[in-house]
Amino acid sequence: CKARGSSLRVHFKNTRETAHALRKMPLDKAKKYLEDVLSHKQAIPFTRFCGGVGRTAQVKDRHSNGQGRWPVKSAGFILDLLKNAESNAEVKGLDVDSLFISHIQVNQAQKQRRRTYRAHGRINPYMSHPCHIELVLSEKEESVKKEPETQLAPRKAKA
Repeated sequence: CKARGSSLRVHFKNTRETAHALRKMPLDKAKKYLEDVLSHKQAIPFTRFCGGVGRTAQVKDRHSNGQGRWPVKSAGFILDLLKNAESNAEVKGLDVDSLFISHIQVNQAQKQRRRTYRAHGRINPYMSHPCHIELVLSEKEESVKKEPETQLAPRKAKA
């Protein structure tokens, strides 16, 4: 089941890191994780956009460098999308307990422009960096046991 948000007014870089932390996670675990991020009980590890990001003990078990933050707004937006996708799955008649995040992607949206006034009558841009978020929930397929190999007669080589 899919859910998508377009041109959401939330920081692209923070949202990318939040989405990366949730990839391949079961739905119930992902929702609990995001609620913990909102209450500062667990942190999001920052792996790509991590210049100047401080280290925290909450990330040490999830990622090696320990850099992490608690992007509250990004977590809230993604949590809303997860709830939307979950209700879409219920309408389709899927088993909600076996859903996991099979695909989550964050793209940059068109920048929104404001202005800031500087000394000596100058004006500089004051841009916001919104993003598009899309995610897909899939049912986890039950593992099938491999059949024991039976001895087959070797084929004769073609002459």
